[in-house]
Amino acid sequence: MSANNLECPIWGSGYSVEGYYKPQNRTFHVENSPRTGGGYVLPEATKNAIVENLSPEQKARLTTWLIDQRKQGNERPTITEQVVRFVTDSPPLPANDRAARLLEFIAKSATVISTRISVSSDTHDAFAYSESTSWEEVEFLIRYLERRGWIGCQHTGGSMSLCTVTVDGYSHIAELTTNLNASQAFIAMWFDETMEVALEQAICPAVEDAGFNPMRIDRKEHINKIEDEIIAEIRRSRFLIADFTHGEDGARGGVYYEAGFAHGLGIPVIFTCRADAVDTLHFDTNHYNHIVWATPEELRERLKNRILAVIGEGPSTHISSNDMVIP
Repeated sequence: MSANNLECPIWGSGYSVEGYYKPQNRTFHVENSPRTGGGYVLPEATKNAIVENLSPEQKARLTTWLIDQRKQGNERPTITEQVVRFVTDSPPLPANDRAARLLEFIAKSATVISTRISVSSDTHDAFAYSESTSWEEVEFLIRYLERRGWIGCQHTGGSMSLCTVTVDGYSHIAELTTNLNASQAFIAMWFDETMEVALEQAICPAVEDAGFNPMRIDRKEHINKIEDEIIAEIRRSRFLIADFTHGEDGARGGVYYEAGFAHGLGIPVIFTCRADAVDTLHFDTNHYNHIVWATPEELRERLKNRILAVIGEGPSTHISSNDMVIP
């Protein structure tokens, strides 16, 4: 039936949706919810878990997950209980990523490049794309984009701004989206023979299972400086896997550097670490949601599912993200 008079099952009162509800299997099929940036499928049991357990900030991270799934071609992702657990454990997006996503939303909303877009406290899509829970957060990000020269703004007073993406803003968007169609995954890890089994039986197969091509720099033939090759290959990658396992000689500075460089480019990083090294993680990264593994078999399965959850399917797979199990 028509659901134009229904509220968003995730965000509740004040957020209307277009869609319908199927009572025979007690599942919400939402065609479009501006507060989540589009449509989704939500079993009622999962809805109850969201309403009862998730904070507004966690709902915002769930909204980010939905938007990322749609970018990978899954127009109406199914929100399972495993997805909810994954979102609960995930850290919030860094502020620069949130600003970049808001910039993309404003550009996408423009019919021509000179169009001025009204962004206000009622622009629910702007909240969705920027992982925001209040107008103050959206306004803060708008002013950041304005200071960087990526948008021009006319502030009308109150809770509204008229925004135009500048040429520099469109150039920045082009840089951010260069990697979206990349098939390569860069692997940053300890180059030690004790990690060969994890590489050959877990990390590389997991990347391939998800439809991507693994790249570890010590396996590449080249004649250039290794530092230049690392930077070039990270830039070419859709995402980076950083395993922080190390031996008695201490943390691997190269892994931290490569993960930080990818973050700076806006390239997603998936963090992993063998269980016996978790207590030695540096404070700069220990708050991220690491896959803590004990065996190659465990790492392969959990890493594959994490890639499918965070990145989506690669060009070489036919696995449905609606069928995945998220660690």
